[in-house]
Amino acid sequence: MPPRTALVTGAGRAAGLGFAVARRLAELDHHVVLTARDPAAVEPLAERLRQEGHAATALRLDLSDRASIDEVADHLTRTFDQLDVLINNASAMPDFRTLSALDADMDTVRSAMDVSVIGPWALTQAVLPLLTAAPAARIVNVSSLAAQQIATGFDLGAPLRSPAYSMAKYTLNALTEVLARALADTPILVNAVDPGNTATHPERDDPEDRPASESAEDITRAATLSPTGPTGQLFSREHPVL
Repeated sequence: MPPRTALVTGAGRAAGLGFAVARRLAELDHHVVLTARDPAAVEPLAERLRQEGHAATALRLDLSDRASIDEVADHLTRTFDQLDVLINNASAMPDFRTLSALDADMDTVRSAMDVSVIGPWALTQAVLPLLTAAPAARIVNVSSLAAQQIATGFDLGAPLRSPAYSMAKYTLNALTEVLARALADTPILVNAVDPGNTATHPERDDPEDRPASESAEDITRAATLSPTGPTGQLFSREHPVL
């Protein structure tokens, strides 16, 4: 049986959620492919996993660049027989200081959409033959509570914050359901996970934020669902968000 493989985007920070997910999947005997825009950032993290006895590869991936996406897909096709897990974790930095859609910078909006929606969509298309070759592949899109500001009709009682980031994650949730329906006749399951507030930036984290390793468990759970597991769902702390 070929080794299980997993591709994790946005895995270029040691304190980040992407690396925590990659490490957990490596512990579950996946050959993990860590990707980030900066290869100098991601290669030492792959080497760290290799020193711990895991199989790990580092690749450059810029989700706003279709040529970069195709290069990664070509490398995977030459190297592996299948792709068992795709974790779309990468996202643009939230526009924290923007409190209204009327003040949103359109370049920031385009960047957020490129990284959180168009890029993952294109990447899924590019690696679909490898996902289809796996016995039961899983796609997990990493969402955010920010998207729920829109989904709940702003019932959270606050103005829309980070409109570019929030709209991108909201659209990613919609893409999750669209892809799940498109793949309904295959064994591939597609779900989104809101990991909640997670401690990934020591300089600005709240003391009550979840450790990255804890949030990674939620994502890993969705990446290892049984064949009878759900698809097209958004989960938060194991529970579906209705």
